Amino acid sequence: MAGWFQWFIVSWTVILISLIAIGGFFMFRKFLKRLPKEDGKSILDWQEYHIEKTKHMWSPDQIKLLDELVSPVPELFRDIAKYKIAGTVGELALQENAKHMSQDLIIRGYIIATPKRDHKWLIKKLNEKRIDMTPYHHLLQ
Repeated sequence: MAGWFQWFIVSWTVILISLIAIGGFFMFRKFLKRLPKEDGKSILDWQEYHIEKTKHMWSPDQIKLLDELVSPVPELFRDIAKYKIAGTVGELALQENAKHMSQDLIIRGYIIATPKRDHKWLIKKLNEKRIDMTPYHHLLQ
């Protein structure tokens, strides 16, 4: 019995240390994104700025398109992914002085904001939506 209990304690200790390390990793990543850059704003501050400046440009249909594009993302991370993509789309819209959001802006922002390791799901989702990928191949490189 004593040998079994010792192994239980050792394995439980390893599990707890692993979970704390994983949680610490994600907290540290969030901390790094919150640190101000040279211009005094962090990555998350700029995302919020772009979303606030372009909030009025989104129509319900475009928000629905964005929701459909982020549907492959696990539900736990879907809001964060949607927020990041909306921030990137907003940044593109402000750079181009767009008067309203277009499907082209949303698709380009979606591709730019999505990590390269997830491009196979991105391409699959765009093909499901029957969206022509030829104008966006340069962004997928």
